[in-house]
Amino acid sequence: MEGTREDYINYRVSKSKEIFSDAEYLASDNRWNSCVNRLYYSSYYLVSALLYLNNIKTDTHNGVRTQFFMNFVKTGKIDTEAGKLYSNLFRWRQESDYADFKDFDQETVEPLIEETRILNQKVLDLF
Repeated sequence: MEGTREDYINYRVSKSKEIFSDAEYLASDNRWNSCVNRLYYSSYYLVSALLYLNNIKTDTHNGVRTQFFMNFVKTGKIDTEAGKLYSNLFRWRQESDYADFKDFDQETVEPLIEETRILNQKVLDLF
């Protein structure tokens, strides 16, 4: 990694915002599977930055999810519903990317946009 600790965290936060905007754009074009993917990554970048900020090392997406739950959901710093959403986004992203015949629809994904916006803000509030 090049740059300072602060550079890394700022990069991840900036990337999250950009990717969330991409998710909104994809939703406007009814590209629901790709939207789910981008919603997940918008949260993933923030959660990984939060872990890094707190000196919690991870090497995989599952590791990020596990450490997020252990250090922030189980401790009450992030509410259970927000933690559940992150876990669902993780699972749905994998399904949208790798499962055959898995197609998300507007009814399922559209509410996730606002829910993810709220989740992301809760994570940012911990910085």
